[in-house]
Amino acid sequence: MRLIALLILVTPGIIAVYGIKLIRDALFGEFHPIFFHIAIQGFVGLLFVAGGIAFIGGFILHRDRKRNLTKGRFKKSEH
Repeated sequence: MRLIALLILVTPGIIAVYGIKLIRDALFGEFHPIFFHIAIQGFVGLLFVAGGIAFIGGFILHRDRKRNLTKGRFKKSEH
């Protein structure tokens, strides 16, 4: 189970790192021919970074909620 959890966390981490590379390349003018414009390349890189970090954060928050480590701060409200 720990290996599966590690793989689930590593994949979005690699995507986020690739997004940082895309943003850096867009800032320094390194154009990848997959993208039609350098601004699109930067925007896709920004989406990759935000998505990767959000997935990792959501995974950690879900795990901590399940183990009652949030101390009531992030409890789901029941209506």
